[in-house]
Amino acid sequence: MRRVTLVAADNARIAGRVHEPSGLVQGSVVIGGAMGVRQDFYAPFAEWLARQGWRVSTFDYRGSGDSAPATLRGYQADLFDWTRDYEAAIDEAHEALPHAPLYLLGHSLGAQLPGLLSNQHKVSGLLSVAAGSGYWRENAPRLRRIVPYFWFVLVPVATRLFGYFPGRKLRMVGDLPAGVVMQWRRWCLNPRYSVGAEGELVRQAYARARFPVLALSITDDEMMTLQGTHSLVSLYENAPRHVEQIAPGELQVRRIGHFGPFRSEQETKLWPRLADWLRDPVYFKE
Repeated sequence: MRRVTLVAADNARIAGRVHEPSGLVQGSVVIGGAMGVRQDFYAPFAEWLARQGWRVSTFDYRGSGDSAPATLRGYQADLFDWTRDYEAAIDEAHEALPHAPLYLLGHSLGAQLPGLLSNQHKVSGLLSVAAGSGYWRENAPRLRRIVPYFWFVLVPVATRLFGYFPGRKLRMVGDLPAGVVMQWRRWCLNPRYSVGAEGELVRQAYARARFPVLALSITDDEMMTLQGTHSLVSLYENAPRHVEQIAPGELQVRRIGHFGPFRSEQETKLWPRLADWLRDPVYFKE
């Protein structure tokens, strides 16, 4: 693994890492992380995937992880900025292997932002893992019971008080720039998620996506539902798309959950399946 500094279109500097493959190179994979999740979390999977022949890139969105400033109070960033960070990771990967396939592996938010990318033409496909639209009424039942308090009380009050969302103190999501969490709030309160909250220009951005989308819905996901996954995938209205469910029983494990797909115990269970889906593009077709 080597550390890299990515430069976004607005000259923001983003911390990234590249896991180089050994032997025959199959292509590039850029891992787009979930909201509030550091790239460290994906390191075991990225290292394993590199051993399967993929050049794997990870990064921390601005204002988070290794891309965080000394303080988030007053720090300016929103989800459009995070999309620019994603673009920078894609540009770096594409420049390194310009003639090889480049896949995005998006976990939760990491499968939502690709519809906003300006460099979609560099993407060969999106493998979406445990991702849904985020609309609160399509959240998993337990989360749906508490999320109105989260969006209508905790987020606005805490963000106003601290100047950012203090997720680490609250043991929820993670520390987030105020612009990110308040924009995310608007998305999650809208039935059409980002497209409904932002309007026609964002709808058109998703509609421009032509890369195939394979979305894996985890049956015991404590945050996302199959309905939410279908809602997200439908935003990519002109892309070849397919939704597939994965249950713990199929992998002979007790639990997977929202974060389980990237934990080390899946090295002999789910990870080989993910590698197979990346290796054989037929899985990206209806």
